[in-house]
Amino acid sequence: MRFMVIVKASKDSEAGVMPDTELLTAMGKFNEEMVKAGIMEAGEGLHPTSKGARIKYTTGQGRVSRGPFSLSGDLVSGFWLINTTSLDEAVEWMKRAPFGAGDEIEIRQVFSTEDFGDALTPELRDQEARLRTRAAKQ
Repeated sequence: MRFMVIVKASKDSEAGVMPDTELLTAMGKFNEEMVKAGIMEAGEGLHPTSKGARIKYTTGQGRVSRGPFSLSGDLVSGFWLINTTSLDEAVEWMKRAPFGAGDEIEIRQVFSTEDFGDALTPELRDQEARLRTRAAKQ
């Protein structure tokens, strides 16, 4: 099962405060453990929302808003994409992540093609497989 681990933004991450060497070292060690265990597929930090944009769709074209955005529970400062046997295993791994008091993450399962049932026709399944193969090569 694939899970996205969403790292919630903080005042520091939104201010562009970079992690210190101690945290980078601890995070590197944690990431290395996940890679060696074969569960980490990707993991990245994100620039603050001051360097981003949102697009809200109503009718027709989307309306663009440029950051920064107000600090709220929906802002993301980084993520991992991991592959574990269950949500419980993902939770156990992420409880070991080197975060401090007040930091927060969210773990959400990624849909697989099987989750879409008959709505994902054989043609759409083939298209999905082709796109994944092509994206992996780039």
